[in-house]
Amino acid sequence: MARHGAGGTEGGTGSFLLGLIMMCAGGYLLLRGIVVRPNFGFGTPVFAVGQFPITSGMVLVPFMFGVGMIFYNGRNIIGWLLAVGSIVALIFGVITSIDLRLVSMTAFDLLVILILLVGGIGLFLRSLRNFG
Repeated sequence: MARHGAGGTEGGTGSFLLGLIMMCAGGYLLLRGIVVRPNFGFGTPVFAVGQFPITSGMVLVPFMFGVGMIFYNGRNIIGWLLAVGSIVALIFGVITSIDLRLVSMTAFDLLVILILLVGGIGLFLRSLRNFG
């Protein structure tokens, strides 16, 4: 009877657990080292259609018309399309305007983070291989 390890294979359970711990630690440290800065404001262009910049305030104008049309007639498809489309465009604009930057860290810190993350992924995947 074959002894099964991680993932039902004969790979090592120890490699699986060590890889999982390393992967989680490296991912955590990498995400802790990222600063999120919003570049979003009501006068800031959210995105552009051709050469025409669309601001977040411009996205809210069709939203207002759509909500008014919905309140007048709840089955108005155009009103629902305007309202939902404006909300989707606003969410899209907010997400695309986020600025991600790494915090200031030493080269040693970055190497430790990358070794933990990538080494953990390697050990984790190796433990799922069948050695038999």
